[in-house]
This record gives sequence, C-alpha cells and structure tokens, in this order.
Amino acid sequence: MMTRESLNPASLSAPTGYTHVVVVSPGKVAYISGQVALNAKGEVVGAGDLRAQAAQVYANLKIALSAVGASFNDVIKLNTYVVNLQAEHAAILREVRQSMIAQATPPASTLVGVTALARKEFMIEVEAVAIVK
Repeated sequence: MMTRESLNPASLSAPTGYTHVVVVSPGKVAYISGQVALNAKGEVVGAGDLRAQAAQVYANLKIALSAVGASFNDVIKLNTYVVNLQAEHAAILREVRQSMIAQATPPASTLVGVTALARKEFMIEVEAVAIVK
C-alpha cells in the first residue's frame, strides 16, 4: 500500500496553498515544491539579484531535502524557472548550483524562461525530485 507524507520544515517560510515536501512510500520518492527566495520569516532575499535569490533557493532546497533525510546527492530531477531568462543567466545559475550540488553525475534538469512567478519579487523558482534512502 502506498502512503503519502507531507512536510513543511519549520526552517522554511510557511507555505500558502502548497506543501514544501511530499514523500511517497514504498520506494520513498520526495517531491519538493518549487522553492523561491524566501527566508524562514517569509521575507524576500536578494530582491533584484539573481545570484542572491538562487543561493537562497538552493539553501531552501537543502532544508527541504534534509527534512526527509536526503541531500542533493539524492536528487534525480530539478526544474528551474527564471523570469525573463537571458543567455548570461545560465552561467550564474550553473555557478550557484555547482556550489551546492557536487555530484559526479548531476540530476536530470530543465531550465525554463517564464514571464512571471507567483510574486513580482521572485526571479527564480526551483523544484526537485529525490530518492530517499
């Protein structure tokens, strides 16, 4: 029988209309909702600064993964959404991502340019799928 566990780590901002982490068992797959540049108090970090926002997003992903006993090494898929994506953004995103994900074989990934995210201050959102051991 499959079970579903929903988690909202206290170290992340309180979600409105979504869950930060969903784990399905058996096989334990964790689906991490798109993380944005909000700190635990719900304040936007790095307004207008893609690098700072990306760093906060990956910090939030790390917290969400830790909540289920996983790390970036367990991530099998990342989806990244960037407002008004430009070619030069790829290098910034790659640098921040590689500082957090030091895997020999990186996860499958998708990078999508979008016109807007949930709030006008958000420049980037990243969601993840991880296998939990």
